Amino acid sequence: MKDADSPVRDTGSSTPESYFARMYADTSDPWDLENRWYEQRKYALTLAVLPRRRYRRAFEPGCSAGVLTRMLAERCDEVVAADRVERAVETAAARNRDQPHVSVEHLVVPDQWPTGRFDLVVLSELLYYFDDAQLQRILDRTVTSLEPGGSLVTVHWNHPVPEHRLTGEQLRPYLEAVPGLVTGPGFTDPDFTLGTYTRLLPDGTPPPSPAAAEGLV
Repeated sequence: MKDADSPVRDTGSSTPESYFARMYADTSDPWDLENRWYEQRKYALTLAVLPRRRYRRAFEPGCSAGVLTRMLAERCDEVVAADRVERAVETAAARNRDQPHVSVEHLVVPDQWPTGRFDLVVLSELLYYFDDAQLQRILDRTVTSLEPGGSLVTVHWNHPVPEHRLTGEQLRPYLEAVPGLVTGPGFTDPDFTLGTYTRLLPDGTPPPSPAAAEGLV
């Protein structure tokens, strides 16, 4: 599904653990998620595109320093955040320690996945680290754990990075081809691609739009 002329280097394998260990070696927030306007704007758009006002239970793998986690906590009754790096888990947990409905776990997806069902899964700056087999497993596990009518939101950087196999735009066909999901509204920025996807209802139809859900149409 990738463009053969893409400038992005396809390593053929997932980004190694050593990359993440190196990134967190000297800082608990290697991408400065807390302070950059780029990140604040991206997070605001991520939250704005969610079709529901409130969610019952959200899962956010690759939570890093937990900045987006805290914002999701304002829209969700429960948030399960996770990261593969212990220092990230500690930082995210400390940032959200005053949020009793937020838990932060040390998990390496897709091999590890929380139990139970979710009506929101957030895959933010995550999928481009995985080879095709692991990427497919993450998407499969996402759909399996997502309740009918539940939302998936994805957002990924659009510029070439040696450790990223794909850009946000190159990930779009993978996401749009996932069985059981219907593509919803998104946002294409020069710097990132944001998309929403909804799991179909048991009868094979999509859930009502926000306006339809409130009886406006």
